[in-house]
Amino acid sequence: MSKAGFMKDAAILFAITLVAGAALGGVYQVTKEPIRQATIAANNKAYKAVFNEAETFEEDESLMSAIESCNAALAGMNFGGVEVENVLKAVDAGGNELGYVITSLSKDSYGGAVKLSIGLKADGAITGIEFLEINDTPGLGLKAKEPKFKDQFTGKNAESLSVTKSGSGSDTEIVAISGATITSNATTNAVNAALYYLHNCVSK
Repeated sequence: MSKAGFMKDAAILFAITLVAGAALGGVYQVTKEPIRQATIAANNKAYKAVFNEAETFEEDESLMSAIESCNAALAGMNFGGVEVENVLKAVDAGGNELGYVITSLSKDSYGGAVKLSIGLKADGAITGIEFLEINDTPGLGLKAKEPKFKDQFTGKNAESLSVTKSGSGSDTEIVAISGATITSNATTNAVNAALYYLHNCVSK
């Protein structure tokens, strides 16, 4: 191929790449905002599910700034690979602060990471948990999403919870899913990360 022919092909290829890149960029700009809005709506639905009394969920700089040091402390606890990802104030229609919605995760579930949205009143009582991410086995670990398991957390008020295989748990225990103790422990420890944050990292 002559030099002129090579340069022509290169110019055509460059033009095609430029047009394709511009088209993809345009698609991204068009879809970015709807995707962001859909994500916000999905998260708000989860927040409302775990803290039904709240009307809005508000960011707070001091709450967010405490996350890094809290996660550093959690790394030395016996909760495994857990961390807090996000913290919001739960506020009622009258503007009264009711508690918090904390997003936390454990990397130790059977299918990888399990991420939760956890509602907590200011006194530490759990108002509910909702799964944001779980990739466990259908019929086993995924049973964590069923009310029989996740509703056990609602109303618990303790600095930490543990998992039991017995038929009934105490005020500080969660009954494990049969055949899915790893998932049960990971979920409970993700909740424990949120409880630790509330009791040790929030300025009173």
